[in-house]
Amino acid sequence: MTRRMLAHDCGVSERYLAQLEGGRGNLSIVLLRRVAAAIDVPLAELVSEELPAVEYALVAERLRRLKPSELTEAAAILAKRFGDDAARADRIALIGLRGAGKSTLGALLAERLGWSFVELSREIERETTVGVNEIFDLWGQAAYRRYERRALERVVLTRSRVVIATGGGLVSELPAFERLLDTCYTIWLQASPQDYWERVLRQGDYRVSDGVGVKQAMADMRRILAQRESLYSKADARLDTSGKSPAASLRELMTLVRNTRAKRRVRTKETLDLDKAR
Repeated sequence: MTRRMLAHDCGVSERYLAQLEGGRGNLSIVLLRRVAAAIDVPLAELVSEELPAVEYALVAERLRRLKPSELTEAAAILAKRFGDDAARADRIALIGLRGAGKSTLGALLAERLGWSFVELSREIERETTVGVNEIFDLWGQAAYRRYERRALERVVLTRSRVVIATGGGLVSELPAFERLLDTCYTIWLQASPQDYWERVLRQGDYRVSDGVGVKQAMADMRRILAQRESLYSKADARLDTSGKSPAASLRELMTLVRNTRAKRRVRTKETLDLDKAR
């Protein structure tokens, strides 16, 4: 593709493209998207420092053309073929908005199972030696997400028979969320917006005192829930804790865990029988 053709297709001058090629021009993300579209290359691949393997590029291209429902099916196939179900069943991760009950139920579930309990935010604080709020104030959200990924990686590499309470926003960091789904049996703890709100208030972090602020905060909570719902729904199971006591929710949680571990034992036996037959 000549520079003239590229200039025509992406709507910029040949001179400007020459400056970009020579490292003398400033490239905006908008223009970069136009260049990527003109040469039919994914934006991420265009800015990657390493060329992907041919096999990866072919698979990525095939996945890029799938419909959303087909992508979900493809992800399930990959997880079943290449995932480690045995390891996943020995790590349970609770996801959901703040106020869903992850810390309370996670600690109770771990005690009932005789496993250890890890609250990911506490692991981050242990590594950084400062509180979560201070991390956001000093270094921002991007830094917090980096520490969160490191803490998660450390836990899944060194711990088994563990219950993990994750932060509500971990699902928005897709590499970390994919790692969580790949290494842990995940359960989405749901609740009504009102229940979320009341539980957050009981945690003592409520800073809005006027009526207008309360209304805005509730609107923000509903917006965040709507944005993350499609991500939370990727969990292996879900449990609605609305209007339920911790004891009642724990009983249902234990049932979910027993069922999945029972299914794993059946799958393991089937695999062993198949291996013997071979």
